[in-house]
Amino acid sequence: MATAPKSNCADAPGKLVPLIDRNRCEAKGDCVPICPYNVFEIQDLSAPERAELSWKGSIKAYFHGYRQAYAVRADQCHACGLCVQACPEKAIKLRAA
Repeated sequence: MATAPKSNCADAPGKLVPLIDRNRCEAKGDCVPICPYNVFEIQDLSAPERAELSWKGSIKAYFHGYRQAYAVRADQCHACGLCVQACPEKAIKLRAA
């Protein structure tokens, strides 16, 4: 797991959390190893999540096995932004919790 100096983190955990754009994420998983706080995992999209995808998002999800990144421990996010920078699809943004 890659680690970043804690001084790069803007806030205490949970003030900002990662928001993943389901229509952009292709489950490449670059966010998983770069996060020093183990916030992300790659998981299967649920049926309701699949139903909410745009047409383009549905096609992308199909070709990537309906798997995407999830911020399963978003409350541990310290807002360092490494995940935002690492995501090749620009699918992650930080927002207020």
